[in-house]
Amino acid sequence: MIGVLVVDDHAIFRSGLKRLFSDEADIRVEGEARSSAEALGKLRERHYDVVLLDISMEGRSGLDALASIRAEHPDLPVLMLSMYPEEQYAVIALKSGANGYASKDIEADDLTRAIREVARGGKYLTPRVSQAILAQMDGHDGRPLHQKLSSREYEILLLIVGGASLTEIGEKMLVSVKTVSTYRSRLLTKLGLSSNAELVRYALQHGILR
Repeated sequence: MIGVLVVDDHAIFRSGLKRLFSDEADIRVEGEARSSAEALGKLRERHYDVVLLDISMEGRSGLDALASIRAEHPDLPVLMLSMYPEEQYAVIALKSGANGYASKDIEADDLTRAIREVARGGKYLTPRVSQAILAQMDGHDGRPLHQKLSSREYEILLLIVGGASLTEIGEKMLVSVKTVSTYRSRLLTKLGLSSNAELVRYALQHGILR
C-alpha cells in the first residue's frame, strides 16, 4: 500500500483526492496538511511513501516546503502539483528536488500512474518536460528566460506581477525586504528588464500573467 501525504491549502481538493484514491487498491491518503509547517510536522510523526505537494500555498510556498522536506527526508518521493502549466514550473521543481510534476488538470489515471512511479523510486516526466530537460543537456536550451530563473527568483516574479509589494513578499517568504529587493534586481537583470512595469508586460507576453 502506498501511503500518501497530501499537502494543499484547499480542503475541497484534498477531499477530492481522497475520493479518487479510494477506488485504488494500492494507494491511500494517510495524512493531510494545509501548510508546509503542518506537512513537516506530519512527516516527523510517521512515515509516508509519497508526498503530493501543492506548489502554491498561503505562507511558505511548495518550493520552500520541498527544500525543508529534502533537508529532513532526502529520499522521500515528492510529486509536485500545481495549477500552473508544466512548462512554467516543472523544470524548476525537478531541479529543486521533486521526483515529478503534474498540473492539477491531470487525468486521474495519469496521476495514479505518477504516484506509483515516484513511489518505486522513479521520476514522473511528461513528454514536454522530458524534451525540455534533454534540450538543456544537449546545450540547445530554447527555454524562455524566465524558465532559467532560480526557484526563489521565479516565485518572487510571480508575486510581483500579482501585485504584491516588496514588504508583502518578504512577510510571505519570511525574508527581509532587502533580500527581496536583491532577488528582484537579480531577476530583472536576467530578464533584461528595468522595472516592475516591464516585468508585468513580459509576464503577459509569455502567458505567466493571464
